[in-house]
Amino acid sequence: MSATAHGFIWYELITSDLDAASRFYGEVVGWSVLPSANPSMDYRLWSMAGQSIGGLIGLPAPGMAPAWLGYVNVDAVDASVARMVAAGGSVLLAANDIAAVGRIAMIADPQGAALYVMTPLGEGPSPAFAPGITGHGGWHELHTSDWQAALAFYSAEFGWGQTQAMDMGPMGIYLLFNNGGDAIGGMMNNPQVPHPAWLYYFCVDNINSAQARVVAAGGAVLNAPHEVPGGAWIFQAQDPQGAMFALVGPNVT
Repeated sequence: MSATAHGFIWYELITSDLDAASRFYGEVVGWSVLPSANPSMDYRLWSMAGQSIGGLIGLPAPGMAPAWLGYVNVDAVDASVARMVAAGGSVLLAANDIAAVGRIAMIADPQGAALYVMTPLGEGPSPAFAPGITGHGGWHELHTSDWQAALAFYSAEFGWGQTQAMDMGPMGIYLLFNNGGDAIGGMMNNPQVPHPAWLYYFCVDNINSAQARVVAAGGAVLNAPHEVPGGAWIFQAQDPQGAMFALVGPNVT
């Protein structure tokens, strides 16, 4: 598995109930859940139409809350971690090798938002981020305390660039960023979140049906579906174990 340098290549749910989470996202997004090839841990794979786009695993330490985490492709994990720490980031999981998969580390940016960096084994692009394709990642959104500082941090390490700064009035600036080409996500200051974090959007084929499926499966819809620039519709939600996620798709009546 590989991808364009410094793009998102994997999405991982850490959760308190693997079986319940598997059922929930299977019903809501349409993912199948497959076992990984690693017999030493219960790591499961999110699969859509035969393509693995992410995984799920139990909470790695007591006291951690269920959450989604993204993986960003880098050429050399250890060098990337060293630069990010020098720039004010911190190590949450030291670099380690996953057999037949690659080398990973978890870092927090200077504001505290966590994500993985990964040097994957194998060739070919990752199918995980594919906007508009049902069951794949569609957007990456950073809710932070200082988007200007966060953009400078990620730009220095990943080369992410600013594409557009959208004035949302009382809500402040919503900054679109790219990895070369079209925007792949946004950043905003959000004082309402308990701590800075990334929010991951997954694609569905009908935003209204997806909203109904979230409720029917025991999740919580945090805001009603609404249109965003470009014509897509979105809403944010919480799964039954408490992990935040979001969905994006067309408004089909």
